[in-house]
Formats: sequence, C-alpha cells, structure tokens
Amino acid sequence: MSLAFTLARPKDLDPLADLVRAYYEYDGHPFDDSKAREALAGLLANPELGRVWVFRDDVRPVGYLALTFGYSIEFGGRDAFIDEFFLEEEYRGRGFGKQALETAAHEAAALGVHALHLEAVRGNDRAVALYRRSGFVDHERYLLSRVLKTRSK
Repeated sequence: MSLAFTLARPKDLDPLADLVRAYYEYDGHPFDDSKAREALAGLLANPELGRVWVFRDDVRPVGYLALTFGYSIEFGGRDAFIDEFFLEEEYRGRGFGKQALETAAHEAAALGVHALHLEAVRGNDRAVALYRRSGFVDHERYLLSRVLKTRSK
C-alpha cells in the first residue's frame, strides 16, 4: 500500500477538519470546529502563510501535515513550523510518517526555508523517535505560548 501526498486545496476543508478533530482527540487538545475551519480556510486560501498536505490511501484522506511560515534571525531567515501532523493509527509505523516529513522538508527547502521546527506532546515517545530519525533535534528549550485577543476589523 502507498499513500498519495497532495497539496491541500479549499475543497479539502471538510475532510481536513475531520482529521484535525481526530488529531486533537488523540493528543488531548480541546477542539472547536468553527475555529479549526476558519484557521484551515485561511491557510488554504493564502499560500504566503504556509501549506497543508493531505495524505490519501486509495479511498480517503488518512492524514495531514500543516506547515506555517515564520522568520528567524537565529536560523538565517525564513523558517517554518510543522504546526500540525497527524496520521491515522493504522498507517503509523509503516514509513508514511517519515515520508511525509521528508516531503515537507523538500518542499520547504524549495520555498526558501532555512529551518523546520515542530513540537510533540510530552510522553509521545513514538513521535519524538520519528522526529529524531528524521533529523530534528531537541534544543533543550521550552516552547511557551500566549493566546492574544485580537481586535476585530
């Protein structure tokens, strides 16, 4: 069996939202359908923000990877964050995750990205092992976040 890794389009919004829901359930994140759909729609509509790839078997979407762009002085310019990465359980451990990460790295390099970043939930040793095998290193830093209230336009 193989998976097709295709760049997501706006028409992929519904299946992507279903995969995001499954990912959040798996990782224990709260899920807000309208918030996820709005964020996905914005990303799919504006390639300056990043890219999303959908992974499909012969029948249906079974995973996705969202890449968002940033900028880093430390890393010499444009960088990117693998914001979300999910593959349904039955497809894990078969090399598809590594293939997805390699696809993202190749595409990011072609887009002028100097460094890729990602995060993993503590205790998800299987994911961390995959990321390390794929060339990601732990910088012994904390990733801290602060949610901001934005002004409506």
